[in-house]
Amino acid sequence: MKRKVLLIYTGGTIGMEKDYESGSLVPFDFSNIFKKIPEMKLIECEVSVHPFKKPLDSSDMGPNEWKIIANYIGKNYDKYDGFLILHGTDTMSYTASALSFMLKNLRKPVILTGSQLPIGDLRTDAKENLLTSLYYASLYENDEAVIQEVAVYFEYKLLRGNRTLKYSAEYFDAYRSPNYPVLGQSGVHLKVEKDLLLRPKTDAEFTVDDHISQDVLFWRIFPGMHLEHFSEIPNMKVLILQVFGSGTIFNTEKTQQILKFLREKGTEIVVVSQCVSGGISFGKYSNSNIFNTIGAISGHDITAESAITKAMHLLENPNYEGSFSENFSKSLCGEVTE
Repeated sequence: MKRKVLLIYTGGTIGMEKDYESGSLVPFDFSNIFKKIPEMKLIECEVSVHPFKKPLDSSDMGPNEWKIIANYIGKNYDKYDGFLILHGTDTMSYTASALSFMLKNLRKPVILTGSQLPIGDLRTDAKENLLTSLYYASLYENDEAVIQEVAVYFEYKLLRGNRTLKYSAEYFDAYRSPNYPVLGQSGVHLKVEKDLLLRPKTDAEFTVDDHISQDVLFWRIFPGMHLEHFSEIPNMKVLILQVFGSGTIFNTEKTQQILKFLREKGTEIVVVSQCVSGGISFGKYSNSNIFNTIGAISGHDITAESAITKAMHLLENPNYEGSFSENFSKSLCGEVTE
């Protein structure tokens, strides 16, 4: 039986081709994708294409677009066996993370991919990324999807979407998952590490929860920074602080005053690391003790992209019981190591 895959094209380099007269990149009509990549017809699945009316640069992708994608998947969930989203690479990890929180009790593959070079380029990585993503999006065993989560496929590797970050703007191997192993790898054979795959925690039905709040602020600290600026921001509901190493910050009296002031105003403070690998460990060094004192939330080994979208999803979301802190500290869908 041929599996049905819905391909959603949002924009990005993968949907471009070079105008060899001008040398510029121009978008092509994505309804002609089967002519561009005739190999798609050889894959054992039926592919339906749904392009955005206006393809977007990934820097223009945000909460509204995340909601559009999530709800379109929800609308077509029963019609298709898998979903493939073609996306610009710059913000793909944000979209993957947001979707992982919005698509509840997912039991079908949702794969995101893109490319570093346009599909019409002689050296493009677009074909391999697209074709292998289709394999993963249509991979079933015993009438059950092998992948039941939001994942990113890029340069021969399948990665958990909410664990990814864009590592390079230059090389084809652009995406990494520093704090979680690779879910699958494409070589002569298509491999999947089944023990690492996410499975729904309950038997509940698939639903879409597209709640997103934009009252979240992300700030990377640096030596010599004046934290006083935070006290001038009105109604700051969530502040995500990207701090040094395993959770340290300059331990001055002024720092303590400002952070305590923010907490007293009701601002939730989430702490994540500037390090690509590893995570937050309050109390390991004395310069992290302030966060325990004020009741800040440890992000542990979560990525910045996932922390931001998780906070946006949880903040004032009526579909969750318990406090923001309680829910943020949990692993909702494999985004953090428990």
